[in-house]
Amino acid sequence: MPQEPKWWQSAVVYQIYPRSFADSDGDGIGDLNGITARLDHLEQLGVDVIWLSPVYASPQADNGYDISDYQAIDPAFGTLADFDALLAQVHARGMKLVMDLVVNHTSDQHAWFRESRSSTASPKRDWYWWRPPREGFAAGEPGAEPTNWESFFSGPAWTLDETTGEYYLHLFDRRQPDLNWENPEVRQAVYEMMRWWLDRGVDGFRMDVINLIAKDPALPDGAITGTGGLGDGYPHYGTRPRVHDFLQEMHREVFDGRDGLLTVGEMPGVTWEQARLFTDPARREVDMVFQFEHVSLDHGPGGKFDPRPLDLRALKASLGRWQTALAEVGWNSLYWNNHDQPRVVSRYGDDGEWWRESATALGTVLHLHRGTPYVYQGEELGMTNAPFASVDDLRDVESLNHYREAVTGGADPEVVLAGLRAMGRDNARTPVQWDAGPHAGFTTGQPWLPVNPNHTWLNAAAQRDDPRSVFHHYRRLVELRHTRPVVARGDFRMLLADHPRLYCYERTLDDARLLVLANLGAGEEVVDLEPGWAADHVVLANTERVRVADGRALLGPWEALVLER
Repeated sequence: MPQEPKWWQSAVVYQIYPRSFADSDGDGIGDLNGITARLDHLEQLGVDVIWLSPVYASPQADNGYDISDYQAIDPAFGTLADFDALLAQVHARGMKLVMDLVVNHTSDQHAWFRESRSSTASPKRDWYWWRPPREGFAAGEPGAEPTNWESFFSGPAWTLDETTGEYYLHLFDRRQPDLNWENPEVRQAVYEMMRWWLDRGVDGFRMDVINLIAKDPALPDGAITGTGGLGDGYPHYGTRPRVHDFLQEMHREVFDGRDGLLTVGEMPGVTWEQARLFTDPARREVDMVFQFEHVSLDHGPGGKFDPRPLDLRALKASLGRWQTALAEVGWNSLYWNNHDQPRVVSRYGDDGEWWRESATALGTVLHLHRGTPYVYQGEELGMTNAPFASVDDLRDVESLNHYREAVTGGADPEVVLAGLRAMGRDNARTPVQWDAGPHAGFTTGQPWLPVNPNHTWLNAAAQRDDPRSVFHHYRRLVELRHTRPVVARGDFRMLLADHPRLYCYERTLDDARLLVLANLGAGEEVVDLEPGWAADHVVLANTERVRVADGRALLGPWEALVLER
């Protein structure tokens, strides 16, 4: 742990997915002015930082994660003047704003890529990964791709460009070509763009799939895992040694000499050993990472769209391992939800009978760990997964590609759709539910993705004046982190690690002790307590009946208690 506490250790970050947050002009798409108009909601919640998913110019092949101009705002979201106004209002409320940075790849409409693909002799040809067909194959033949890597969005990770007869690499959609970070001109162009945003006043970056930027230049084949002979290229592009060189260079070129910033690296497949290196302050890379271990535990043999029930013991083992691993060096990010994950109350909770209790219990468990919590829009309201009736209701490129590939391969369409309903990214992207009115107060027009029908009772307006609401429970969790140093910086000790329904742990700092008890099940549970704990030590509860007496706590279904002494 750093000698001096960092400001972000006692901060809470709120992620906004702009397309679905608030629409100010009635076109059905959320925008910057819509965010500005709703800042009072975030101020009342008490969060410190807003993380803004991409608002750059984009053809929207992957909802903005395909950027065509890093220094322009997409017209769907507004203008640079609108962005500056939002930033000023965020700062006026004492909050910070962090931009989403997507520099593993660009859009195929970016000027860099248009120039790169124009000719094999282009001065920007080497800004991307171009390769001729595999030896012995003609361009366009099956199997002619330079490697057998499979894209994260299904199919080969290479697409043929007819103009030059060569293939370009895209780990994601074919419209998202990967930048070649081995080229120093690419790196300098990225750093210049980052400095431009920081000079404009933004307070840092969340860096999308940043551990994938260092590819093995030899581009070897991967072990065959997918259909049609496709292979796993991750060992050849995921968290390779060169990524540390790139991030340290980025820190020197962009962040040195600037105080009060936050840098977060999203890193698929990262291990705790690697995370210690990335977040060790002495190495000057990033402040924290997003890891995926705990949100992969309910994936079945067929992957994320083949979900299985969560084993709470596995979740405790995973989160506890990360707490221990980064206790002395580095820092954890804490999250259940983001724009890529289904809603936690539907996933790990009970969005039926115990909706409010499970939403607040899960929030309690997460927020009082050691690390920086992230609240995804609508999570503070307990928003749930959406009841998508058919594949026609889906918008996400990952889900649509998976459905098409699985059904073409002979899978039962209803089984595939069931997996997408449970785990698809569109669950996180239904519009925020502001009130019970038409389209939940998100827009006066037709929303780009339908609003969840439960907005008539599950909405911000209904919760704002209800002290028992999910919103006010989250507000109190944020307040605990702000006011209790033991929450921000205390040691962590998991309790009852093998219990299948209880999630309990202790936080300690000097003489302060915090005890977190949560029953993540629908029956009653009893927790035996150490001598000295009593009902008057409870500082937060998600139910009105607190039963702590005679050396034990009786927890009802999905009940959570926080005790302090």
